[in-house]
Amino acid sequence: MSFDWPWQYNFPPFFTLQPNVDTRQKQLAAWCSLALSYCRHHKLYTLDIMEVQECPVFNHKNIDRKLSTEAILIVFEELRKKGNLEWLDKNKTQCLVMWRRPEEWGKLIYQWVSKNGMVNTVFTLYELANGDDTESEEFHGLEEWMLIRSLQALQTDGKAEVITMDDGKGVKFF
Repeated sequence: MSFDWPWQYNFPPFFTLQPNVDTRQKQLAAWCSLALSYCRHHKLYTLDIMEVQECPVFNHKNIDRKLSTEAILIVFEELRKKGNLEWLDKNKTQCLVMWRRPEEWGKLIYQWVSKNGMVNTVFTLYELANGDDTESEEFHGLEEWMLIRSLQALQTDGKAEVITMDDGKGVKFF
């Protein structure tokens, strides 16, 4: 399945931050939506600023337009304010992208557990994110940091408990 680019992506001025405040707000909202949609489509959770500059989402080679590093950082700051991004370092060179928040992932995981009659079952984190039983689920392949946060959200709600096992971490659902 190919990624559906929004109409703005083929509009050269989209790649230059606009000076008008109202226009810029709409532009940043469009960039945030595009970045999250792209990450979701490609199941990207961790981004490196140096690498992302050459990524198709910020570098449209067909129209010879590229969003500047400064503008990418402004888009990422907007995503951070909305709770969709966390910086991994002070220099802002790497970040975690949350196109779905931990609570939302937790809800999806718990729905799958309930639907399949697996309440009161213990899973390893690997089984949950990479096991054969979850292959058709959206959370299959979820990176461990996000999986743990999602399970912690369920733990806060009293629906799960993250446990330490001999070979790593696991989870029991209630």
